[in-house]
Amino acid sequence: MSDLTRFSINQMTVKQLTLPELVAACRDLGVPAVGLWREPVQEYGVEAAAELVRDAGLAVTTLCRGGFLTATDPDERAAALADNRRAVDEAATLGTDTLVLVSGGLPPGSKDLRAARERIGDALTELAPYAEDHGVKLAIEPLHPMFASDRCVVSTLTQALDLAERFPAHQVGVAVDTYHIWWDDTAPEAVARAGAQHRIHTFQLADWITPLPEGVLNGRGQIGDGAIDMRAWQRRVEAAGYTGPIEVELFNEELWARDGRELLAETARRWAEKVEV
Repeated sequence: MSDLTRFSINQMTVKQLTLPELVAACRDLGVPAVGLWREPVQEYGVEAAAELVRDAGLAVTTLCRGGFLTATDPDERAAALADNRRAVDEAATLGTDTLVLVSGGLPPGSKDLRAARERIGDALTELAPYAEDHGVKLAIEPLHPMFASDRCVVSTLTQALDLAERFPAHQVGVAVDTYHIWWDDTAPEAVARAGAQHRIHTFQLADWITPLPEGVLNGRGQIGDGAIDMRAWQRRVEAAGYTGPIEVELFNEELWARDGRELLAETARRWAEKVEV
């Protein structure tokens, strides 16, 4: 297989594999890095997961996810901040320096996107210094506008940067995910802006395939199967100065129904075909 030095497999891509199965498959296939998700890591045990991954020689490129910071209720807001501090602690234990933030949707009954984004900024004022103290960077991930109401009021890379720029780059940056930004004509300029400020904290790949499934969340296509020019986006991101891992993060019921090891091997092959190294 081609050089996989910069390849990282996000745990959700092959969520049918248990964490030990994923680690073993990565070791056998020469995959050097993983992006982890909090729920399966918590189920396995954060300390145990850190030891498992470390003993296998795998790097942890990201932990997902923190965020959901748009609540107006004081108790809900306090709980969200506490959960994000726990996420920072977990990232530090796992040995990754990047916690990905999915910022949260509109609170029930609200239609005010701007106010929701401001609450994210307010929350980051508390969280960013805490993350820095633990050696963790926060990466704001813009999600496609179809998720604005329920998952993420940050819909463009420009909106993510507008929030991130309130803080030092070593505290807060952005996640560049092809699935969420490929449609946006302003995104290439935003990538360059993010790179100039050293705020690209992770780069993720997923393809856009249609028709979208019911519920739309699990419609991310295997790289190479859809409408996105992966190499063009890689060139943009690298022209902006990013040289770090390139992580594949897919949510797809049909892929999850397959053998996980075979899917991991296929994803590594697709990555090697579509990414220039």
